Amino acid sequence: MGYPVVGRSARFEDDACRHLLVWRAGPGWRMVSSAVLGGGIGQRQWVLNAHVRPGYSRLDPDRHLAGLAAAEGLTGPGVGLMTAAEVDDVTWAEDTGATAVVTSGIGVPTWAAASERPPHRSGHVPGTINILAVVPAPVSDAALVNLLATATEAKVQALLDAGYSCSGTPSDAVCVAVRAPRPGEEPDPFGGPRSLWGSRLARAVHSAVGQGAHRDRDRRAAGRPRGHPGPGPACRHDDILATLPPAPHSWPQAGPDPGSTPPGRPTTEAAAAPAH
Repeated sequence: MGYPVVGRSARFEDDACRHLLVWRAGPGWRMVSSAVLGGGIGQRQWVLNAHVRPGYSRLDPDRHLAGLAAAEGLTGPGVGLMTAAEVDDVTWAEDTGATAVVTSGIGVPTWAAASERPPHRSGHVPGTINILAVVPAPVSDAALVNLLATATEAKVQALLDAGYSCSGTPSDAVCVAVRAPRPGEEPDPFGGPRSLWGSRLARAVHSAVGQGAHRDRDRRAAGRPRGHPGPGPACRHDDILATLPPAPHSWPQAGPDPGSTPPGRPTTEAAAAPAH
């Protein structure tokens, strides 16, 4: 089936050009997602991942995303994600049919079970890791939920392997898309990390998140990215993944961030400490 064709579009918003990624999947797909628009389980026909300004504070992100989808001509039910990280630096990987498409911003790394809310940070710290994972096969509802959990586990593994001491950021989102079953076709009942599609998806997510984490670290070392004032012809692309090589299937482990706890299971003290 090949990788999903993800286009790039743009609009003028908050005094700058903001890009967005769109997968026009069409009918025949079932998705599970934690997204603010189109979350839950059901038939979905598109996935949109929009860049928003750092410090985004609108209280109606679902309405905002629905407006962006309408402006792109998207109809029917779909999934809307957003991130303050630059979506241009998207990473992707494929493993035996399973594909992961990831945008990575790790400005606010945290442990899921941290006992205290991290302090507010000043400066350029856009966050959110958004994952779109695509499996070209039918699976049961239970397996679909399990695939979402497997993708999340692979994300955490990739972050630890990249040297980050965190399980993600507070605003991470995941969307897993699987093909709807055809008449007489039996859905796969399994989606865990050792299942057929779960293992493939986990490796794809691990590769894409790993590359995204390394790129995010490089971007932050280089400083705040330069934007441009408004959309132009170069902002639009019909198949942005075609311009990018897939992420390698393995990443060398990096040392921990200075001042952070070593990668691995956090101690009680580490979980209670502010994230670095």
